[in-house]
Formats: sequence, structure tokens, C-alpha cells
Amino acid sequence: MAMSLELSLSNTPLYSNFNLFLSNSISSKRCEGKKPPIPIMTISIPTPVHLSKATITHCLTESDPREPAYFPETPSFGDSKIVKKDRRKTVKVAWEKLVRWSRFWRLMNAKAKTDVLEQTKKVAVLGGGSFGTAMAALIAGNKADMEVSMLVRDVEVCNSINHSHCNSKYLSGYMLPKNVCATTDGKAALLGADFCIHAIPVQFSSAFLGGISEYVDSKLPIISVSKGLELNSLRMMSQIIPQALGNPNQPVIVLSGPSFAVELMKKLPTAMVVASKDKKLARAAQQLFSSQYVRISSSSDVTGVEIAGALKNVLAIAAGIVEGMNLGNNCMAALVAQGCSEIRWLATKMGAKSTTLTGLSGTGDIMLTCFINLSRNRTVGVRLGSGEKLDDILNSMTQVAEGVATAGAVITLAQKYKVKMPVLTAVARILDNELTPKKAVMELMNLPQVEEV
Repeated sequence: MAMSLELSLSNTPLYSNFNLFLSNSISSKRCEGKKPPIPIMTISIPTPVHLSKATITHCLTESDPREPAYFPETPSFGDSKIVKKDRRKTVKVAWEKLVRWSRFWRLMNAKAKTDVLEQTKKVAVLGGGSFGTAMAALIAGNKADMEVSMLVRDVEVCNSINHSHCNSKYLSGYMLPKNVCATTDGKAALLGADFCIHAIPVQFSSAFLGGISEYVDSKLPIISVSKGLELNSLRMMSQIIPQALGNPNQPVIVLSGPSFAVELMKKLPTAMVVASKDKKLARAAQQLFSSQYVRISSSSDVTGVEIAGALKNVLAIAAGIVEGMNLGNNCMAALVAQGCSEIRWLATKMGAKSTTLTGLSGTGDIMLTCFINLSRNRTVGVRLGSGEKLDDILNSMTQVAEGVATAGAVITLAQKYKVKMPVLTAVARILDNELTPKKAVMELMNLPQVEEV
């Protein structure tokens, strides 16, 4: 039976709709004088992207010239060899469809990415810690003649970046692109910037931004990579930034997902998500950050991305405590699963989408932070579970573990939205020295056994 791909093109004021049909001679005859068949794929793209029907057809139908396209028919279940062969061909066809779809989207987005990078001459990065440095390296690597200016407080870090092209304090041994520079002057860092990446710890962000507000253009997009909640006000970064800068209309984007700084510097593959209520801004940030080793998804669910990013740090402390107490893998899995449910309960009450919480900024970042030793918050938990005092742990650390300060804010939010969060509440009580890790485990295990929700 001969089968083929058919493509129809229809235009609207905003989108071009490409409808992909799978057809054969029999189905074509049956459709004569009747409604057309339902497309197996419909792709809508903004009209500024000018692609011809011939170009799209080529992207969607081009296959390996060495082997013709194959659409398997119903296998004969009487012959295991035939079944196996047909199954392998089915998998191959599925993969080829994915490749064609990927080729189409790369073609469609190529011009948009080029436009964003061409228009971006300078990016400012606020903060000289490990993650801010990794973000600077990522952006700088996407365009060699783009200026990436890091605003840092530490003169030693500033000199190290400018003279040795590395952050000797936080990421020693990892070279930065030549177009990354550092300064301690806020005006110099922000002057002429097209984008600004905010990588200051949440608890210090309001005061820091207030100090440089006079140099921040009212239309400058601020991309926050800081994760946490302000302790006293319970504000997220998307709320802190406009208020601290005195501009309620300041464009804000948040970025989150599984992304250890060291692995970004090694250019190991990962995926993250940018979120903004302005879809155009989110798409611009998506093009700015994406590279051969970093995939960037976009979202409009700012609350979901931020709450997941903040609460996962508290859950990581709990996971670390389990590790420090040697309570085993079963306990670890059960605790993290419970913590994920608690995050979902609170976040959805605050207006987040449940799909966001199972995505990169939720489940993705939670798995990374809870299970991998590179996590600062998990390290705090491990040391607490091993019997160390919180003050001693924090005094020995060179960078901030956001979950310590966020824990108290989380519990206040939980009370506000009337959500029970036993695991995260236990972490807050341990951090306040009101409960020992051992006692916390006993109390959690003695909670009523209820229906899972």
C-alpha cells in the first residue's frame, strides 16, 4: 500500500498553519467530496518567520537517501522474527519523525536566535559567585564580540577575572571567555546593557538593587537566577526586583532548572526553563541562553517556576539530613516524594500550574539538588544529620545555602494558605534548634497514615 506525507498551508493575520497529513491512494479516494482527513500534526508559527511550503515539506519529509521512508503495516504475530523486525522499523520511523520535527524547528528558530544575538551588544551580570560566573560564561560563549560585564563586590574576584580570565575564589581552574570582564562599579557594569542577569542571594537582593537602581534603565530586562523567598516579606524575586528598583513595570524574567555551575563550566548537557508573563521576553531570553549544550524551554508560569526553585532548597536540606543519619535509600525516596507533594500543595494554592512542578524547575531541579553532593543545601543537611551545629556549618561555607533562610518563609506561607507541610516544617524546626534530626524523624513517622493526595 503506497503511503505519503501531504502538507497544506493556511495563513491568518498572526500565524501560518502547517497541517501535515498521512495519506494513501485509498484514503484519498474515500475523501473525495467529503471533509479532509484530520492532520497528524499541525504547526503554527508567527508570520514574521517566512518559510515556503516547499521548504517546510522538505524539512518534514526528507529522509535518509540510503533508505526509503517506511510506514509499517500490521505485523504478522505468527512469526516472531517478523514481529521483531516490524517493531524495530516502527521505532525507526518514530525516531525519523522526531528528527524531521527537530529539523523544522531549528530552521524556524534560526533567524529568531540570530536576531536576538545580533541585537545584544552587552549583558550585565550582578554577582560574582559560582552561578553568576557560569551564567556569564554561557552567555559570552554564544557570541564572541558581546561584552559580558560582571558586577562584583570582591576586589580579588574582580582582578582574577580581568587578569587571569577565571574566578579563582569560586570556580578556580575553569577559564572564562575573553569577552567576560568584571568591575566593582555599578554604573560601568550596567551602562548600555541590553540584558541584566541577577545572581545575588535572595536575602541581600533588595538592598543591593536599591543601591544601583539609579543606573538601571527602566526598560532593561532583568533575568533572575536567584532561588528563594525573602524571609520577612515572603516575596519572590519577580516581586523583589520591581519594588527594589522603584519601577513596577520593570521587565522581569526568571530562569531555573537543573544546573550546577561546575557542570555548566564543563559544557555538560542540561536543560532549563525561562518564565515571564511577557511571552516575547521569554522567547528572547530563550534564544539568548540556548546553546549546543543547554536547552531552554519557556513558560508563562512565573509563580510555579519560582516557588519550585525556592522550596526545593529546603527539601534538599531534609534529603541531606537523611543521608547524614544513614537512614537508607528507601527513606530518602519516601521523604523526597513527600516533599514533592508538599511543594505541589502550596504552589498550586498560590496559583502555580501542576505541570510546571513536574517539569525542569520542579522535579528536574529537585532531583539534582536532593540527590547530588554538589548541592550546598544538601551539604548543610548532611552535616546537620551527622551532628554538627548549624552556626558552625554556615561559618565554614564560602557561599550561601538559600534553603536555610527560605525554610522559615515557607512555613509562614503554608500557614497563610492553610497547607500542611510536615517535612518542610520539620526542617524549619531543626534549623531553629527546636527539634533534633532524630526526634524529627520519629515525629514524622508517627503522623497519621492517611490517603495519598
